[in-house]
This record gives sequence, structure tokens and C-alpha cells, in this order.
Amino acid sequence: MILSDKTIIRMLKEGTLGIEPVDEAQIQPASVDVRLGNTFSIVEDSPTGKIGMDEEIKYKTIETDTYVLLPGQFVLATTQEYFRLPDDLTAFVEGRSSLGRMGLFIQNAGWVDPGFEGEITLELFNANRCAIELKAGRRVGQLVFAKLDDKALNPYRGKYQGQRGATGSRVYMDKE
Repeated sequence: MILSDKTIIRMLKEGTLGIEPVDEAQIQPASVDVRLGNTFSIVEDSPTGKIGMDEEIKYKTIETDTYVLLPGQFVLATTQEYFRLPDDLTAFVEGRSSLGRMGLFIQNAGWVDPGFEGEITLELFNANRCAIELKAGRRVGQLVFAKLDDKALNPYRGKYQGQRGATGSRVYMDKE
């Protein structure tokens, strides 16, 4: 079941859902708008010209209120909001259609697990032939919340728990 604005507001007031900072104007009929933070990370060049899944990837991270995303460029960004989801709630990240129409693709693997806490790292890609100027504080997407039929048996307590800022891949920490 997708949560309505009424339920989102009630959960925020009860403290069962945490979003900080949040303004009531961000709460839409069935979602909450997310704003772009001021932290951006790009993969640093490697001497071999490749990155692997078994070793830590180095990133260059900057804090700025304006970031120019070049054509064909990929950057990690973050939300301004810090989220705390209960163990029986999940969320989907959706980019704004108005930005997609500019060629800006916004992802985060699309899913926020029950029990997650932290800022959400966004994966931004410019598919346009023109550079796109990004500004911290602007609405870039929305979170759509869905209620689970029961609390998760194993809520998220993983390697990104509590993250702040544009957080790079930690795939090298996987136990496979």
C-alpha cells in the first residue's frame, strides 16, 4: 500500500517516520519531495583506467551550492534530507519528470530498504548535449513510501546505514 499525504504527516508527527529537515510543502498527495544537497562525488582516475568490485574505489568529493554536470558525466550527489524508515516501511526514489525532460537521469538504485537511516545518495547522469547546472536546495525527486504487510525479519542495518553526503560504492565490502 502506497502511503497518502495524510498518513505521511501523521507518521512524521508521531515520530515513526523521520525526515529532517522537511517542510510541509514537500509533502505531495502520495510522496515527499527530496531536495539536492551540496555534496558531490566523482570517481577519481585510476592508473589502470578501470575500477573493480573487489577493491575500494577512490572518489573526489566537493561541497558546493552549484555543480555543473557536463554532457555524458556521472556524479554522485545527496539529498538534503536525512531519513529514518521504520522496519515496516520501504520507499522508492523517483526523479522529477521536469528534470528528466532536460536529460538529467536521477537514480539511487531506486529502492530504500525498511530500517534504513541516512541521507540518500543519488546517482546523476547527464544524457543531454548541454551541461546542466545543479543547485543545492532544488527539488530533484520524490520518495514514494509503501507499507509492508509486517515488519521486516531482517531490516536494513548494512554498510550504508547512517550515511551522510554523496557516499561512494562499498561493493568491495560484500561477502560473496
